Amino acid sequence: MAQARILVVDDEQGIRQSLGGVLGDEGYAVQAVADAAACLRALQQEAFDLVLLDIWLPGEDGLDLLAHIQQLADPPEVVMISGHGSVESAVRATKLGAFDFLEKPLSIEKTLLAARHALDQRRLRSENRQLRQRFAAAATLIGESVPLRALRQQIAVMAPTNGRVLIYGESGAGKELVARALHAQSERRNGLFVELNCAAIPEELIESELFGHAQGAFPAAHEAKEGKFRRADQGTLFLDEVGDMSLRTQAKVLRTLDEGRFEVLGSGAQVSADVRIVAATNKNLEEEIAHGNFREDLFYRLNVIPFYVPPLRERKEDVPLLARAFLAEFAAAYGRKCRDFSPEALAALQAHPWPGNVRELRNVVERIAILNPQARLIERRHLPPLLLRGRPHPADADFSSLHEARSAYERDFIRKKLAENAGNMTRTAEVLGLERSHLYRKMKSLGMTGGE
Repeated sequence: MAQARILVVDDEQGIRQSLGGVLGDEGYAVQAVADAAACLRALQQEAFDLVLLDIWLPGEDGLDLLAHIQQLADPPEVVMISGHGSVESAVRATKLGAFDFLEKPLSIEKTLLAARHALDQRRLRSENRQLRQRFAAAATLIGESVPLRALRQQIAVMAPTNGRVLIYGESGAGKELVARALHAQSERRNGLFVELNCAAIPEELIESELFGHAQGAFPAAHEAKEGKFRRADQGTLFLDEVGDMSLRTQAKVLRTLDEGRFEVLGSGAQVSADVRIVAATNKNLEEEIAHGNFREDLFYRLNVIPFYVPPLRERKEDVPLLARAFLAEFAAAYGRKCRDFSPEALAALQAHPWPGNVRELRNVVERIAILNPQARLIERRHLPPLLLRGRPHPADADFSSLHEARSAYERDFIRKKLAENAGNMTRTAEVLGLERSHLYRKMKSLGMTGGE
């Protein structure tokens, strides 16, 4: 952990020396200055985590200096100190953003405690900012196709409202990403984004997940649990695969949406929650209503603003952008050298129908990055055999020599046989009429990795 840096601003030399000594003994890096001008110069030259600031300074008043500090791009926490403290000064300092207010003569214990608490506050603020940045990055919709540009425009218009949203789309198309983008651009972005996959939770537990339970509410309830509705108060609750929710739970969710409050299981207490609901489904809910599997009244509550996320096969021009973004992510995560795809590899990726949509593409790119640690350029030969099945090089491809054409055919033929035998090298060698070791040598001579 980096050493915390503290700036002491006081016109009394004895205070500067004593605070420098005490804080230095606690392991902090301390710098001390005597006036406002020196304080501002120090803040421009270095990044400090905490400023201990005297109210009475020669030249500029400490409270005016506090106002200037708060205008910095990333202001440090500030603890005010004064030998002539007053309630009025303390109130003003708090309104200007001071973390705490200490009176002279300073108590060593109180000063150290205030410094620790202020530094903890700054650390939490920094972590919160980083989490928001990561959330915003995770909510970025990659692509420049017409359907995706239209979707981004729809999000920009609807996100600032509190209207409930129902997102339609196939599995893996990016419905959760749309939900996160809606939250990140909404007025609730400082609240929590809480998600629940309704298809992944057993029916007997989903009510507890949504509404929480008191200790002893049922035999397995050994301690109290906070529900998703309570956690998402002032934020967004994302109900993924809402079409898989039981009719019993649907009735309780409907009542919660109508009344704005719910009952914690086993407590009898009514709890209020201000939550924006964003739901998603890969089912046709109108058909589910006709079959008696989904409540019509709940459908109309959720379907205030419908969104449709197109499958990847309907926006294939986005495949290269997505593939390159995923490759950069996994190359950084796994320390790989790969930087880009060859035109032939991108063409093969675009030709694939991607039944698993963006999620399938992401998984494939992760596999490619893991299995090819030394490849700087991902070529067609590095792609999984399944993506190449049925798409061999055309007979009229522009090969520079007979040897190159024969090698390309052999690579595709071996990949096809590997795919037919689920990647089993021994069975593939038998089918090809080769010894296993001969097959390995052949693959190596063709530039194929063992992972293929």
